[in-house]
Amino acid sequence: MPAVNRVDPKTIFSPDEWRHLTSRSSWRGVWLVVHCWGSIALAVALVTIWPNPLTWLLAVMIVGTRQLGLAILMHEAGHGGLHANIRINEFLGQWLCAVPVGADLPSYRAYHLKHHKFTQQPEDPDLTLSAPFPISKDSFYRKAIRDLTGQTFYKQRMPLLRALLARPSADAPSNVSFISSGATKTLRFLGANAVLFALFWIAGAGVWFVGVWLVAMATWLPFVTRIRNIAEHACTSTGPDPFSHARTTRANPIERALIAPYWVNYHAEHHLFMYLPCYRLPDAHRLLTDKGHITRVDVSPGYLDVLKLATSRGFVEPA
Repeated sequence: MPAVNRVDPKTIFSPDEWRHLTSRSSWRGVWLVVHCWGSIALAVALVTIWPNPLTWLLAVMIVGTRQLGLAILMHEAGHGGLHANIRINEFLGQWLCAVPVGADLPSYRAYHLKHHKFTQQPEDPDLTLSAPFPISKDSFYRKAIRDLTGQTFYKQRMPLLRALLARPSADAPSNVSFISSGATKTLRFLGANAVLFALFWIAGAGVWFVGVWLVAMATWLPFVTRIRNIAEHACTSTGPDPFSHARTTRANPIERALIAPYWVNYHAEHHLFMYLPCYRLPDAHRLLTDKGHITRVDVSPGYLDVLKLATSRGFVEPA
């Protein structure tokens, strides 16, 4: 199937508007990475100073959301948006964003650009994330429970651990590259988290490396990642209009803090103009609204509204 249609920005924006939307700030990209890690540090400091169930729960939610934020900033680096210097962009995206949460920037970039090329088409590698929807409420609840109890984390991470421990047999040479890639990715992840543990320990918060950082990664991160995936493409069109392939969600301050950091909720604008830096997406949304084009976009009032739409089937289906 051919690639999805592209929107010519010259038909929508004036030269000055487009110049503003595409303008990038390397310092702002660096600041986003600093902000993400600073938020994690403050959340851990909160529960270290005032350890109680409420501060622990809040810290887990904040850290899990900022772990998603690291993945979002890796995505930004995948589009070259963190820094004008390619080497700095790659370093920030790979070592300070991707590796600590178990991802890999180069492999993600290749995968993600294919998603942009074939959005909501059979060749879209992310189609499996949106195609099953809508689902029943019972099915969503089961998935959410698996996320919040660590079952999803275990299912996703165990193949990487097995790849690290696996020794390819002589009669299965085709598996060698996969095992090598998986082992390298896992070693980087473990190494980065060993460094993080040391930093937690030096700061007097060693127990919270497990109690907050790992717990958040095993529970809240999979849950908010699922919500993000649902909001971006579930129940959107597979037709020819590129304005209809992704959703924008008007996130309130609490949703931005605990579900959708770093303007990830403006997903339709990102798909329409994928090389805009993330901090310009609200401006793109405003201009599309002013010019009357936003009516072609699926815009949801909030994440609860998205989940209601995505769980609108009344029958119970297998998990």
